[in-house]
Amino acid sequence: MLVRSQELPLFSRLGDHDRSAISKATSQGKIFEYWGHEAAHLPVELHPVFRFKMHAARSGKLKHWGLTSFYDENKAFVKRILRHVEVNGSTSARELSTRTTKKSSWWDWDEAKVALEYLFLTGQLMSRGRGTDFARIYDIPERVLPEDVLNAPTPSEHDARKQLLVRSAIAQGVATASDLADYYRQKPTTVKQLIAELVEEGELREVSVDGWQDRAYVHRNAKLPKQLHATALLSPFDSLVWCRPRNERLFNFHYRIEIYTPKEKRKFGYYVLPFMINGQMVGRVDLKADRANSKLLVHSVH
Repeated sequence: MLVRSQELPLFSRLGDHDRSAISKATSQGKIFEYWGHEAAHLPVELHPVFRFKMHAARSGKLKHWGLTSFYDENKAFVKRILRHVEVNGSTSARELSTRTTKKSSWWDWDEAKVALEYLFLTGQLMSRGRGTDFARIYDIPERVLPEDVLNAPTPSEHDARKQLLVRSAIAQGVATASDLADYYRQKPTTVKQLIAELVEEGELREVSVDGWQDRAYVHRNAKLPKQLHATALLSPFDSLVWCRPRNERLFNFHYRIEIYTPKEKRKFGYYVLPFMINGQMVGRVDLKADRANSKLLVHSVH
């Protein structure tokens, strides 16, 4: 492992930088943690936009990792956990450990951790940062969010989904409907009509891309850069490469992370990173930081 996975995109874009940037931005109320594409740090102004997901999870409409069923079976316990945080302030899962059984399939989570994650999913609790062990520190939104964000109106699900599609288009430059949907984990069937509305409103423009079978879209303010000399190692979870089909269409580069692949079946390496040179994906590098000896180990290059 090199650094925490959430730091790699910063290294790719900024190079050497303040390693406390994420924790500072969190404590300053500039970003918050929630399920974007996956678990992600998001601009705090997006909190109202994601409330429809939080409400859907709380109502049971959106189910995630069995957390809903855990709540259904342990409602009183979950409510006690929430009440504890409301009264006593921020807490980590370790401080509320309730383990009475052996390790489970829940990433070694005990009941308190599962309850906290349910409350996080439903927006009743937030992460106010990470501890020295990188574990979430949970607190109620009223003590985490800036007042203007906390009091901001909640858009309808329809409008919120459209806002996410617009941000997706801005972030990706050019994208198919599936690409736009995937960026914030929406379903293509759900957003098909919304994309049509955005085109009709002039927010998105339809374009064609040579070699792409599906029509593509760009934001109305999209501009073609004069030059592109981007060179960087990329995280497997970088937004540039996390949509594998899009990555193959853009760069003709087939990439898969192999951390869940048995060692004998790995082709490129445990934590292989895509290598971009001058805007093109040219290879894969499997690296590891040997901190004890202050060395960077290169296990393989492909």
